[in-house]
Amino acid sequence: MSSSYVPLIPAAVEFDAQGRLYSPVYGDVYHSPSGALGQADHVFLRGNGLPERWRGRGAFTVCETGFGLGLNFLALWRAWRDDPQRSRTLHVVSLEAQPFGRPDLAALLARYAPEPLAQLAGQLAAQWPPLLPGLHRLEFDGGAVTLTLGFGDAQVLAPRLSARVDAYFLDGFAPERNPQMWQAPLLKALARLAAPGATLATWACTGELRRALQEAGFEARRAPGYGGKWHMTVASAAPGAAAAAPAMADDARHAVVVGAGLAGAGIAQSLALRGWRVTVLDAGLAQGVAAHAGHTAAALTPVLARDDNARARLSRAGSARAQARWAALGPGAAPTVCGTVQLERDEGRAAALAGTLATLAFPRDWVREVNRDEASVLAGLPLARGGVFFGQGMLVQPDRLIPALLATPGVRVVPGKVAQVAADVAGWRVLDAAGAELTRAGTVVLANAFGARGVLEASRLLEPLPRVAQMHALAGEVTLIPAAALGGGPRCVVGGEGYLLPDTGAGCVAGSTYVHGATQADIGAEGQRITLDKAAGLLGGALPKFEALAPGSLPGWAGWRAVLPGRLPAVGELPHAPGLWLAAGYASRGLSWSALMGDLIAARLCGEPSPLENDLAQLIFPR
Repeated sequence: MSSSYVPLIPAAVEFDAQGRLYSPVYGDVYHSPSGALGQADHVFLRGNGLPERWRGRGAFTVCETGFGLGLNFLALWRAWRDDPQRSRTLHVVSLEAQPFGRPDLAALLARYAPEPLAQLAGQLAAQWPPLLPGLHRLEFDGGAVTLTLGFGDAQVLAPRLSARVDAYFLDGFAPERNPQMWQAPLLKALARLAAPGATLATWACTGELRRALQEAGFEARRAPGYGGKWHMTVASAAPGAAAAAPAMADDARHAVVVGAGLAGAGIAQSLALRGWRVTVLDAGLAQGVAAHAGHTAAALTPVLARDDNARARLSRAGSARAQARWAALGPGAAPTVCGTVQLERDEGRAAALAGTLATLAFPRDWVREVNRDEASVLAGLPLARGGVFFGQGMLVQPDRLIPALLATPGVRVVPGKVAQVAADVAGWRVLDAAGAELTRAGTVVLANAFGARGVLEASRLLEPLPRVAQMHALAGEVTLIPAAALGGGPRCVVGGEGYLLPDTGAGCVAGSTYVHGATQADIGAEGQRITLDKAAGLLGGALPKFEALAPGSLPGWAGWRAVLPGRLPAVGELPHAPGLWLAAGYASRGLSWSALMGDLIAARLCGEPSPLENDLAQLIFPR
């Protein structure tokens, strides 16, 4: 991976002599001189038999190469909205190597989007993601319309997509200007995603393209073109395309989620938002203690890696999903985007950090280097060193977030400690320690952290999962410091060796300890000494009231982490137990994985395009 990282290059806004939007990289204009809306309608919609083909369908999925300004997407969305017989949901996956930044996109859409699309264009611009490589999931019309944007080289991204595509829009720059977008390797990667009966359309029309489509498994032919072009190309997937998974009947859309912490609550919300009935079994509730009760604050900050490795890509995707999924929750439950100053471990690493940021070329408003003085100004407290500032770093209150997620309509929380599961003809029976049935469903998700290992072992399902068998529990505690002892506390999250969080009204949380071999997760003087020392290490100046704090005298919270080798979670359907899913091993990044893994599981169950690239999904697959 280290040698293959290629930074994302934003599109430049340039115009040709006729005033048309023009790409200097490819020497070509962005859309038909006869009008983008007319081209979208004639070539891409009618060329794919739309809107007729989506009628009466539960879901319809389109894959596009070359997003540009998104005018094809907007025209498609409008046609779907205007059709009373439309499919229940519309999913679009679109690849773009050189996306426009949000201010440029908004200005260009204001200029080029015709009036019928103006309101939708405004919604697109408002949700436009930062220019970071990978997949970005946008949702419109209450989640009925999804747009999965792949930023990066289509040749790299297409093999990493997971979707069942009903229609393809091929809309890259002209074949003679950008030949790789029209050649067999990319077309084969896209054809792998074709659902039975899939169709394809493009304005391009050459014999070479038709031969490449044939080689990729499409049956291609010429059709009348648009706007002065004699011909365009339409195609259909050759018989034998991979069969789509049958749609699940509405009455079967019931899932049992075992565990009511960050993992379980994230899955419950994602499924309920898609119309599922969800029964959450909460072992803590059975003992009268809600998960994360008293866990007043935690941080959600992405990870950086010079080679943009899997952990960094996953954490970036997780942060974005959490922000999108949780932003509409009520006050206190929704994350506060306050930014994170992440301090370097020592002054000597500054040069390496600068090199990492230069290599990644991420947008400065997403991450930038800060010296000690800038870091201290951002935090509003004297800090020990400089580092990086993540503009999207978030403060989250788990004890308010989790109840809000579990309050999603369609979710029912019941007390119950699960000991094992047993397959039967209708799916899975969920049993307690006495063997009594707690509930049953066709879909069961074990999201009960370290407890999942015991359930799998008792159910004789652990043996094929050697990595999961190595899961262990790690105790840890955080300390609540009075904000007055920290001059009001930091204005943003401060991280590094430990972390210090802004005041939530209850105080400032400092963390965290890692206790191997603990039999209980407790608050104590030793743990508080460690967390206070970590906080002191982040702070660069004397704060007399802080230094006077006595370890053991402060409130706090203690809990458990479920940790797997490699510190990445295990998420997916168990191959040897169809209908039984695992979502465990979230380690110290429960907030990073909660919404993303919920959407990953829900997308699989609902036949949506995956919000996560295949190589990352395979890395976390239970094994």
